[in-house]
Order: sequence, then C-alpha cells, then structure tokens
Amino acid sequence: MSGTGGCLCGAVRYTVSGPLRQILVCHCVECRRWCGRAWPATAARNGDLEVETGGELVWLPSRRSEHGAERGFCARCGSVLFWRVPAGERTSIAAGSLDDPSGLDVAAHIWVDHALPWDAPPEEAQVHRRGYPPDGPSLAWG
Repeated sequence: MSGTGGCLCGAVRYTVSGPLRQILVCHCVECRRWCGRAWPATAARNGDLEVETGGELVWLPSRRSEHGAERGFCARCGSVLFWRVPAGERTSIAAGSLDDPSGLDVAAHIWVDHALPWDAPPEEAQVHRRGYPPDGPSLAWG
C-alpha cells in the first residue's frame, strides 16, 4: 500500500510511492506527550517518501530518544506527522495523517510498560514491554 497524506491545515503534504509498513502503536512517555496518547505509526523507506512543505515542516530533537531521533510537525497547525533517525533508512509516519489509512493493520504495541490504564492495548494485541525487538516477527510492508 502506498498513499498520500498531510497535516490538518494542508501546509504539509506528502506522498509515499512505495509500500507502507504495518502500524506500531508506541506507548512511550515521549510519544504520549508528543500527541496526547499512544502514537500509531506506519513507516516508509526514505527514498519512497516525498514531502511538500512550503517551509512549514519543523524537525525537533526527540529529547528522550535513545536513537538520536527527530520529530516532524507542521509549524502552522501543529499536526504531529513524522519520527525519524537522521541516519536511518525509513521515516515513521502518523497513521492518522494518511488520507486513507484503511488498508493498514496494527502489528504490535510497543513500550507498553509506559501505557496508561485508559489507553492500554487490547488484550489480543501483540505487545512488547520496550521497543520492537530486533528478533521479533518481521513487520509486513504492504
């Protein structure tokens, strides 16, 4: 699955020309504070992601990231859009920012040690106490 998406006001638009990864729902403290609850994110390979910003996309250091990550948002409306490790091969994308996110499914919930009682993963969900494990099941790219 590929797709298009953007922020609430339309100042930042993006196109993904390649496959999108299954959704990981992150419950870490930083994601919670970034968007108000657990953050559902798909991802695209950097070469497949084209962002049109009109200068409105802002990247800030992800302060608690053990990977030196950055978070991208729209400076005009504040929409939370992206998470990336600058030297990485892919960019995580807020699943809800896609124009049509209906073709994606949730693979797992991560950092569930930080989950709040009112935002806990469903009982049937695959969960990981911390980040997604390197030896975990391969994530599907649609």
